[in-house]
Amino acid sequence: MRLPPDARSAGRARRLLQDALADPGSGLDAVGADADLVDTAVLLASELCENAVIHAGTEFDITLAVDDRDDPGAALTVSVADRGAGPLELHLAQPRRRYGRAASHGRGLEMVQRLSTAWGTRHETGGRHVTWFSLALNDSGPPAAAAPPVTPLDAERVWSEAEQARWLLHVPPALVDRLQPMELVAELLRRLRELLDAEWVHVEVDEGDGTGPREVARDGSASTPPAGGPPVEVPLPLTPPLRGTLRIVARAGTAASPAGADTTRHRDLAELIAYRVAMAVESRWLREVDQRRRAWMTYLAETSELLGQSLDVELAVAVVPQVVVPRLGRWCAVHLVDQVGRLRLAALTHADENELPELRAVLDPDARPGLPPQLRTQLAALARHGSAPVRFAVPTDGLAVALRARGVTIGTLVVGRPANRPHNPEDVVLIADIARRAALAIHNAQSTAAHVAVSQALQHALLPRALPIVPGVEFAAEYLPASTGSDVGGDFYDVLTVDPSHWLVSIGDVCGKGARAAARTGLVRDVLRVLVRGGRSLVPTVEMLNDVMMEAGDPLQYCTLATAMVSRPRPGVPPGLDIDLVLAGHLQPVIVRADGTAELVGHFGTAVGLLATVHLEATRHHLEPGDTLLVYTDGVTERRDGAEHFGAERLLAAAGKAAGAGAAQLVSAVREEVERFSADARGDDIALLAMRAQT
Repeated sequence: MRLPPDARSAGRARRLLQDALADPGSGLDAVGADADLVDTAVLLASELCENAVIHAGTEFDITLAVDDRDDPGAALTVSVADRGAGPLELHLAQPRRRYGRAASHGRGLEMVQRLSTAWGTRHETGGRHVTWFSLALNDSGPPAAAAPPVTPLDAERVWSEAEQARWLLHVPPALVDRLQPMELVAELLRRLRELLDAEWVHVEVDEGDGTGPREVARDGSASTPPAGGPPVEVPLPLTPPLRGTLRIVARAGTAASPAGADTTRHRDLAELIAYRVAMAVESRWLREVDQRRRAWMTYLAETSELLGQSLDVELAVAVVPQVVVPRLGRWCAVHLVDQVGRLRLAALTHADENELPELRAVLDPDARPGLPPQLRTQLAALARHGSAPVRFAVPTDGLAVALRARGVTIGTLVVGRPANRPHNPEDVVLIADIARRAALAIHNAQSTAAHVAVSQALQHALLPRALPIVPGVEFAAEYLPASTGSDVGGDFYDVLTVDPSHWLVSIGDVCGKGARAAARTGLVRDVLRVLVRGGRSLVPTVEMLNDVMMEAGDPLQYCTLATAMVSRPRPGVPPGLDIDLVLAGHLQPVIVRADGTAELVGHFGTAVGLLATVHLEATRHHLEPGDTLLVYTDGVTERRDGAEHFGAERLLAAAGKAAGAGAAQLVSAVREEVERFSADARGDDIALLAMRAQT
């Protein structure tokens, strides 16, 4: 059959195929008994005809060919040939304006590709362009390779009302399963429009998300409602929050009055088809809701992972706006409650970075003009009471929720509206969920920061505030903790001025880390100070310290200790410093002579707090002017580079290189050698203390 380039030609072609396959005289009625095959063929042929009308704009021929079913490769083939003057691609790029559709409208060839056994296009000499598809009649066998010519059919049979209703409503399940929901709706609308010979049929749905009704399917030659007869509107029987309308516009000059029989027939058929359309719309909506909720679950899981990656307060706060924008709003701000109960802007971001300065000026309470009075009042109420989410309209529409963790409000989360729509109920739930996760992450970071601050203050309290400055003696020290977090190390050093000519120098390492180690460190240092000030010598002092530690009944909190009484010689004695040294399980100190030699000194004894009786031995040493005594903890010699330790030999070499330099230069030189030895993070604290005899 040859058909004109008219919007109604696709409907005539559909009826041609259906009549031809149902007519006993055609010999094709055996094929027509397969309802699934017929409906698929009619659907795909309609798509090819619409492509010819819209994109070619010429009259076209539709041809039907059916092979002998006894042939293993038998197929039903439909071809549509137009008479365009150029390649098919040219017509696709330059669609006909009068049909009101862009070349990308519809998914005809995509549907043909998905549902047919084989399909293709052919460009013939003389300007003919043929698009064809084949459907296999048997389960196996190769498809037809091309569309053969057949004798045109030009007769059309008049359908009975029963046939019309059945064709309108009956879409075989096999075809329904192969179509997307909106493709099924488009097919139903096309059948309805052709059956009623209407100008325009379309369906719009309001999903209740605040965006209002939107078109989901349409069939007709116009992109906007034409000026035909009065529209017939039928509500779709949808489940809330969905609402929808099926609208039919009759052709101009043929529509009856609202009370006429044609309008009644239009409404009756529209109500019949509305149930099928509603089922397809709800099916698509439920699928989208399920996909969206799965996406939100993934989004929330990733948000929790991002928020939990750091216990730094600033980083935890900075992540929050980044995960909100732009998915839930155009901009986002986090305000935290400070120590005096005021809100301060802690983090801010905007989808358009150029808007940030202006937005900061509005949302920062300390800037000008600052928070608008109404928003300031709302945020203050949220911070005080942690009430339900609050909507605001200044500076733009948005939502504010309280950041609450463990029953305490720590701030507010303010989110501007998304582009082109207000926050819907789903957005509100998600923002509230993110606020709970963010509040917990920020609260954990704040608690950790407070704990770290206390630990660091305790760590500094265990070290001397300043080393003595006295003529004839130079003191220098460095302390390098293995962690700057909440783990307080057990290493310590101390210098106590006993009198103008005597100084107690001590360095030690308490087993373990944390609060228990810090408490034992304070005990060791303070007991040493008290006992030495009582006039006792070093060995009895360390023995009494051991008794005090054993009374605690905690053998895991023992301590290695090196303590020395440094004395300035009396007049008439050679200049320098006398040192009485006692080692209680501690590493041997190093004496660095002015001539560059370095040696380990002292005799090992028992660590304090480990056994009821300790064995200690005091040794006496003399430092000539320019000599230096260096004491240290095991973080120096046990510094690792793979399986290798820094060791005592490297320590002696590093100290010898700095011979003749000041105490501070010696400590710095040794520390640099230790850090240069390995690029790995420190596994133990390092304490270095040096005293140098001056002239």
